[in-house]
Amino acid sequence: MKISRRNFVKLAGIAGLTGLVGNLAGCSDRTASTGQIAEADKLPPDAKAKVYFTKYIDGEHLIALYKKINSEITGKVGIKVHTGEQNAPNILPRDMVQMFQAQIPNSAIIETNTLYSGPRSTTERHRKILKSNGWTFCPVDILDEEGDVALPVKKGFHLREVAVGSHLVNYDSLVVLTHFKGHSMGGFGGSLKNIAMGCVSAKKGKRQVHGLENFDEWVMGETLMELLADSGKAICEHFGRKMVFMNVMYRLSVDCDCAGVGAAAPVMPDLGILASTDILAVEQAAIDMIYDYPEDSKGDLITRIESRAGRRQLSAMEEHKMGTPDYELISID
Repeated sequence: MKISRRNFVKLAGIAGLTGLVGNLAGCSDRTASTGQIAEADKLPPDAKAKVYFTKYIDGEHLIALYKKINSEITGKVGIKVHTGEQNAPNILPRDMVQMFQAQIPNSAIIETNTLYSGPRSTTERHRKILKSNGWTFCPVDILDEEGDVALPVKKGFHLREVAVGSHLVNYDSLVVLTHFKGHSMGGFGGSLKNIAMGCVSAKKGKRQVHGLENFDEWVMGETLMELLADSGKAICEHFGRKMVFMNVMYRLSVDCDCAGVGAAAPVMPDLGILASTDILAVEQAAIDMIYDYPEDSKGDLITRIESRAGRRQLSAMEEHKMGTPDYELISID
């Protein structure tokens, strides 16, 4: 059964969703220094990306989803997770991530330091927070511990290059494991936010993505969303097909995990996990799932998204040809 991307969530249980296979979309071919054609451009006009779904949020189902999309993941693998501020109440369950990471050979969690002052603004203090939050079961590589390197942004809205943590280029593949939630500046924080801000260096890259290199003050609204898309495009083009995206619709607070103990408690229920090789499709599916949820509890999160022009993330990625907003949802339950 095909599920319309605008209407697939009509039941509170979000159960029994199935879909037929469409052609697989992804980011562009590898080697960022050459001109490439985005995979979305290679799809037939009516083709849709595959987005896999489970309503169960646990290690077993996370692994099952990963096995549906991981055929191009090889070599040294970075798992990009937002590890959160100290005692952050909404971060992904560590036991689930531990079970997942153990199934990916030659993998490590990757993170970067923060631009804003606080416990994660230096590598030494950041490592203490990692330990206190339970991220001790595998290596955690702070990508900008030894500085940054520039990746080109081809035909960016605002950026021509972005400074990522220098360790990022040591990885062959990238698994983007995202706690999908709201965000005080981005409206929502999904897979794009996880890489576009989460892989860039603390002092230079994050200043670029926040517009502080070219503007007099921190930018908001559509300009910030376009900067996120610029940064995400550079990272997607660097890794090409060797990327997968998993949005965990868990503890759907209006706030990011960077808010720490001050993050608002979730109002709407957990919805499940979405997975795809197409970053735009998986983000569109997550937004559709929230907007189509049949109860009023979605209101706070939708208000947060719209008040920050968050949906511009989606249209900006489409304009950058980073993927397709058209997808078929395939339940594995």
